[in-house]
Amino acid sequence: MDNLRGSILMVLAMLGFALEDMFIKQMAGALPTGQILAMLGLGGGIVFAIVCRMQGERLLRRDVLHPMVLLRNAGEVFGTLGYVSAVVLTPISSASAIFQATPLFVTLGAALFLQEAVGWRRWAAIAVGFCGVLLIIRPGMDSFRPASLFAVQGVIFLGIRDLATRRIPKTISSMRLSTYAFAVIVPTGLVLMAVVGDRFVLPGTTDSLRVAGSIVAGVLGYYALVTATRLGDMSHIAPFRYSRLVFALIVGVTVFGERPDAATLFGAAIIVGSGTYAALREGQRRRASLAAAGAI
Repeated sequence: MDNLRGSILMVLAMLGFALEDMFIKQMAGALPTGQILAMLGLGGGIVFAIVCRMQGERLLRRDVLHPMVLLRNAGEVFGTLGYVSAVVLTPISSASAIFQATPLFVTLGAALFLQEAVGWRRWAAIAVGFCGVLLIIRPGMDSFRPASLFAVQGVIFLGIRDLATRRIPKTISSMRLSTYAFAVIVPTGLVLMAVVGDRFVLPGTTDSLRVAGSIVAGVLGYYALVTATRLGDMSHIAPFRYSRLVFALIVGVTVFGERPDAATLFGAAIIVGSGTYAALREGQRRRASLAAAGAI
C-alpha cells in the first residue's frame, strides 16, 4: 500500500513540476528570467519556512554550514539556473526530456564519488541513456540549439544536489533543506538580473496569477516528491518520475504548439527506458543484499 501511495504522490509531484514549468515559460516573455527565479525562490522559501516554524524547527542552526548542505545549495543554484534557462529558451518538451537523465547522472556520480557498487548492466544503461541525450541535442548538426546545453547544466548540478543530499546528516530535516533550496534561488535571480542588466518589471494581473500558480505548483510538487520517497521503495516509485516527460509533452503540444520531431521522441524514449531499467536493477541489487544479510 505504501508503494501505491508513493507512486501516486510521485506522479502528482511530476504534474506539479510540469505545471510550474508551464507558468515559467508563459512568464518568460514579459518578465526577466532572474526576476522569475527570485520571486519563485522567495515564495517557496516563505512557505517552507512557515512549515518549519509550525513544526518547531529553528531555521538558522550551526549545521546550516555543514559542507554537504553548502554543496547541495550550490548544486541547487546552478542546476535551477540551468534548467529554468532551458525552459525559457528552448521547447519545454526537449528541456524536460534531457532533464530525465538526472537519475542516470546520480547513479554515475554515486559510483564514481560515493563508491557505490554499479554492475555492468547499469553502466550500460547509463551509456545508452546519455546517447539518448545526444540524440536530442544533436551537437554539430543544423538542428543543434546551444541553449539546450542549459538543460545539461541542470542535469549535472541537480544531480550533484541529489548526491550531496545522501551525505547530509539525518538531523537536518527535509523541510529545512527545502527552505534553504528555495531561499538560495532569491540571490541567484538578483545576481542574474544585475549581470544581464535587467530591471524589475511589475507583473500584471495575468503574470501575478502565474507567479502564484508556479509557487503553489512547485511547493506542492516538492512536498509530494519528498513524501513519496519516504513512503515507498525507491526502485518501485522511481520509474514514475518519468511521468513528468508525459506531462511536459502534453503542455508543450497543447499550450505552446510544439511539435517534437522523431529524433527528440526517440531520444526521450531511450532516456526513459534506460533510467527505468537502471532503477529496477538497483532495486534487485538491494533486495539481494538484504536477503544475503538476513541469511547470515
